[in-house]
Amino acid sequence: MSDYDSTLRCEGAMTELLTLPMLPLDDLVVLPGMVVPLQLADSEIRSAVEAAQLSGGRSGDAQAQVLLVPRLDGKYATSGTIGVIEQVGRMRGGEHAAVVRATVRARIGTGTTGPGAALWVEATISVEPPVGERAHELAREYKSLATIILQQRGAWQFVDSVQGISDPAALADLAGYAPYLTNEQKLWLLETADPAERLERLVDWSREHLAELDVAETIRKDVQEGMDKQQREFLLRQQLSAIRKELSELTGKAASQDPDYRARVETAGLPDKVLEAALAEVDKLERTSDQSPEVGWIRTWLDTILDLPWNTRTDDAYDIAGARAVLDADHAGLDDVKERIIEYLAVRRRRVDRGMGVIGGRRSGAVLALVGPPGVGKTSLGESVARAMGRNFVRVALGGVRDEAEIRGHRRTYVGALPGRIVRAIKESGSMNPVVLLDEVDKLGSDYRGDPTAALLEVLDPAQNHTFRDHYLEVELDLSDVLFLSTANVLESIPAALLDRMELVRLDGYTEEEKITIARDHLLPRQLERAGMEAGEVTMSDEALGRLAAEYSREAGVRDLERLIARILRKVAAKAAMSEVTEQVSIGPEGLVEYVGRPRHTPESAERTAVPGVATGLAVTGAGGEVLFVEAALAEAGTGSPEVTLTGQLGDVMKESAQIALSYLRSHGALLGLPVSDLASHGVHVHVPAGAVPKDGPSAGVTMTTALASLLSGRPVRSDVAMTGEVSLTGRVLPIGGVKQKLLAAHRAGLTTVLIPSRNEPDLDDVPATVREALTVRLVSDVREVLELALEPVGLAQTVAA
Repeated sequence: MSDYDSTLRCEGAMTELLTLPMLPLDDLVVLPGMVVPLQLADSEIRSAVEAAQLSGGRSGDAQAQVLLVPRLDGKYATSGTIGVIEQVGRMRGGEHAAVVRATVRARIGTGTTGPGAALWVEATISVEPPVGERAHELAREYKSLATIILQQRGAWQFVDSVQGISDPAALADLAGYAPYLTNEQKLWLLETADPAERLERLVDWSREHLAELDVAETIRKDVQEGMDKQQREFLLRQQLSAIRKELSELTGKAASQDPDYRARVETAGLPDKVLEAALAEVDKLERTSDQSPEVGWIRTWLDTILDLPWNTRTDDAYDIAGARAVLDADHAGLDDVKERIIEYLAVRRRRVDRGMGVIGGRRSGAVLALVGPPGVGKTSLGESVARAMGRNFVRVALGGVRDEAEIRGHRRTYVGALPGRIVRAIKESGSMNPVVLLDEVDKLGSDYRGDPTAALLEVLDPAQNHTFRDHYLEVELDLSDVLFLSTANVLESIPAALLDRMELVRLDGYTEEEKITIARDHLLPRQLERAGMEAGEVTMSDEALGRLAAEYSREAGVRDLERLIARILRKVAAKAAMSEVTEQVSIGPEGLVEYVGRPRHTPESAERTAVPGVATGLAVTGAGGEVLFVEAALAEAGTGSPEVTLTGQLGDVMKESAQIALSYLRSHGALLGLPVSDLASHGVHVHVPAGAVPKDGPSAGVTMTTALASLLSGRPVRSDVAMTGEVSLTGRVLPIGGVKQKLLAAHRAGLTTVLIPSRNEPDLDDVPATVREALTVRLVSDVREVLELALEPVGLAQTVAA
């Protein structure tokens, strides 16, 4: 230590003010005692060095001095070090450089002027407190830690230098060379004058660094051991492979127990492009080490390819009469879909008879969409179709599927990748021309993983599904010979682009006669078997079955009817177990109360429409046709706003229908003989009961208009009349949809007269003949016709009111 440095560290020493050129150091912190080379390519460094050389002994020192100031992230530090320029020259690479030795800490003051282009500042030399015993103890501890770190890093040449330093302050400043300290940590050491403080912080940092070195060394050893183990295993397996090869030559037997994928692929009869892709994967498998995880992926892919029935096709049953007999035996009614299947078989038989094979790469597949309420037999119809055609059947449940990869498969790069449901269905069916039932296609969802309905566009397009590509297989799969049947409850939930690729077949529900036939021929025998009973132990008359269908289960399908039959058989079994009934039980309509209680659905139209202001409408929901009552009431004059109030959880379209009905009556009420002046001073309230059920659609416009006209005229609506249709502001009755389902609902409810728009007359061809005979369907085109047919005559209305 120099006498000058000792004087600066003495307690109470006078601080010295120097004026020096400032040399900024970008992302570098220099502590006292460090010697650093600085390239003069930077203009600021070169200007500071030149200014220091020009100033000579201006600072009182014979040597040129500069003030080294750290500049971290563009910000100057408040402290620096006074550096002495030891030498200026060229480095080995030819670059101009200066060697600077840092001497003491200094606090940066204000800027001033000086010779040269450099920035001159005033600097105050920092005075360090005296070194105590605590500093010497910390110095010894830090010296031992620094020695360990240098030894672990292999820097043995610096160990003696560290051991030879006895001054705690100089030992602390030596940390400026430590590569594991950040610039922020070194700046803190520069700004801290107390050696004990600096050493205490350095001890903590050194311990943390040693802990990190220990962890890194442990990881390195583990990795090295793992690599050595893999290398040994690889060598042993290579030796084992060579031994097996020698044994196979001696014994003439195959040494490997792994399947010979090349032989399997070459003899599988794959299509040309599929064979080419499979052989490429076999080549990759043979070149890949058994330890590579890719081996398992390749083998799984090859097994999937080989398991697909590329050349297997079942022979279609071309007995058209026999196919129709199978369909009729399994399902009553459903003539539309039966006729479509028979047409498909007839066309295919004609093509086979005339030698017409594949046309344009496509076969004669078909895509049918079976849309109807629950319980009408859409899902079970798929099995009957497959049996009638002599094809294999497979069902794909799509309800709740949200991931597009469920349809098109996952990429093989993902762990646990699988082909999509379509490929798995083909594999499960065992043939390339099965009947595939896509169940609940209207309940597909979409989220961030993709839209499954978009993936189905290629699957269900007869023009392009002969080249379907699954993401997992990545080879073309011909789906043009597959008969796709999709089922849905709500047509509106199916995207238009997907619906456009399918042939729509509606299943609108069963008549009461069809339900009796289904219950007698299908439901009762099935439930007898499930209840452990023989045929004939329990018989039910057609009258009893008809009453069950009409008064106990008012639905479009037959699921609830089947549950009622099962309930009756369970009660019979319980009574037989307690010896309360004999082995032979015959149930008639009068005995239903004993087994299933009193009827839950009784005709209520007469009761509901007994007062003016109530009209009977018809609607279509996801469960089929429904009877809908619309109620209207007038508030007392002056008690509320003359506007209309709507309740019953109505949608926007239905609310607009009520507004249109009210506007029509206000403008045409005088012509209809209605006291419309009451509408100007009274509030109108329109309510559709069953408020917990959302309702929407324009077809209730006629019903709302009739209810309001009945309220104003005091004439009740006929109890046997139901109506449907959209109404315009001019009083026109516009066409609506779901006529068949609505007429079936009216028939189930016991109504006899139905008013429908005249433009819906072609829809009557789809209504079963028994329903058309039981109902009087009146075609209307104007609201005045509706009111004449729906409202009670004036004389009768006065009698009812009295």
